Amino acid sequence: MSITAVDPARAAQLFHALSDETRLAILDMLRGGERCVCDLQTDLDAAQSRLSFHLKVLKDAGLVVDRREGRWAHYRIEPDALAEVHDLAVALLPRKAALPLMTSAGCCR
Repeated sequence: MSITAVDPARAAQLFHALSDETRLAILDMLRGGERCVCDLQTDLDAAQSRLSFHLKVLKDAGLVVDRREGRWAHYRIEPDALAEVHDLAVALLPRKAALPLMTSAGCCR
């Protein structure tokens, strides 16, 4: 994916989803592959309602996907969404031909 212009709403959604320690911990646990929600709950020592909230934020942002098996949900990382986060961050880097830093004698006198 190549981003030429940053979609501020999408960037905010993705970066918001990544701005919480619990959600980052969930993503770290999912780096090894799909995990059952019951395993995530045990490993995080988190209440079901709290974990559900964080998983919903990640899922709504497209960072994780789930698969139902009976009464359990299994979650995994969506690699394309993480690539999108990377591309958004790269798109925010200063351009090579950016204007120089303003000095005290700059434009506001």
